[in-house]
Amino acid sequence: MTADANARVLSALRTAHAQILDELIEFAAIPSVSTDPAHSADIATAAHWVAKTLAAAGPIDVRIMPTPGNPVVYGEWLGAPGQRTVLIYGHYDVQPPDPLDKWISAPFTPTMRDGRLYARGVSDDKGPMLIPIKVAEAFFATIGTLPINVKFVFEGEEEIGSRHLEAFIATHTELLAADFVLSADGAMWRINEPSLTVASRGLAGLEFTLTAAAKDLHSGRHGGGVANPLHAMARLVASLHDDEGRIAVDGFYDTVRELTTHEREEIASLPFNEHAYLAQVGAPATFGEPGYTTLERQWTRPTIEVNGMWGGYEGPGQKTVIPSEAHAKITCRLVPDQNPNDVIALVTKHLASHVPAGTTLAVRVADHGAFPSSIASDHYALQAADAALHAVYGVHPLIVRMGGTVPISELFQRHMNLATVFFSFSTADEDYHAPNEFFRVHRLHEGLEAWARLWSILGHPHRSEDAQ
Repeated sequence: MTADANARVLSALRTAHAQILDELIEFAAIPSVSTDPAHSADIATAAHWVAKTLAAAGPIDVRIMPTPGNPVVYGEWLGAPGQRTVLIYGHYDVQPPDPLDKWISAPFTPTMRDGRLYARGVSDDKGPMLIPIKVAEAFFATIGTLPINVKFVFEGEEEIGSRHLEAFIATHTELLAADFVLSADGAMWRINEPSLTVASRGLAGLEFTLTAAAKDLHSGRHGGGVANPLHAMARLVASLHDDEGRIAVDGFYDTVRELTTHEREEIASLPFNEHAYLAQVGAPATFGEPGYTTLERQWTRPTIEVNGMWGGYEGPGQKTVIPSEAHAKITCRLVPDQNPNDVIALVTKHLASHVPAGTTLAVRVADHGAFPSSIASDHYALQAADAALHAVYGVHPLIVRMGGTVPISELFQRHMNLATVFFSFSTADEDYHAPNEFFRVHRLHEGLEAWARLWSILGHPHRSEDAQ
């Protein structure tokens, strides 16, 4: 693509900034909450909105493809013979907005404040996934073509673990065939430095219950005579770690791939202020597996975290009972080369062998898990993304890792041998999954420019492998 053509595309995007923001406001107003069946009609509305917007962007073949759950919106344009084909991923479903009383403005009434657009799902993932659609529109409107071939996959179940995406990928590998995946989902590490993510942790989870008596009992009449499941649960949960924070489950670390000296040096070189981090999260001190830095523990070490514990009376005042049951939910973040099924088996075995006397254990495995994933640091698409971000921000992006889990990268890697480049313009501080989620408007504009530049770099006629 010529410099003049590239300039025309960027100019068109700048001219359309207000219009694109208005479309994002319209999109974010749709309460497409995937976990709540009451919003099934809203899911359908969001899918049709995405399909309509994608079709309006240009001569893209768009279809809404059913799954046993929420539909996938698929689109393709393959009019660039000899050029790479990029599979673009995003999701149109959102998290529940609860707790509603913590929102300053209504979660599905998008509201501008101080250069930020506040709404549920606006950062995760509606703002970022709208960007490539509008970039395609700008290319078609100005030069009538794209510099690369594109395929779009926008799913409606990411916030519930992409539960039908694996089967969709396995069934449609030929349709989805591409050179790599470019994800509009994900997030940059911090707002003040551009970054590219080269690895994410996997996930495994389970819920377990300890039962003692067949019913709640009077704590005066029966106290001291039967086990209290809440006491027992506290001991059982505590057994998962030693006093220093190392996981105490036999075999848990057996397959964990240790960092190389070079990898540890790379992480240590990143601008991370532990005191500022503690102030941000409001914690008095860091804590975790000994022998590793905070970033190493968050990005490259496995964890077991208790996400919830409950049982007995939780209302005002007192109710003097020994509850019949106690419950807990845990999730494990996984790193190469851990397998979620193996980890679940190890943790379940540990729980079964540490059941306190007088109680019985029941375990239920969570309905989804994910393997960890990574991309080679010298992958041409990652280098192209580096060049695009450098053009926008004037500095090369930091190379970081993700403590969280984005299942799609592992699915495309395992089923299609495709690497994933995360190219989202959300940042980790935008309160997605929490009240008052927001998306910075300037990041919307920066993302539009960066995606356009990336496509131009990838479509360079010399197909330069170093993306320069």
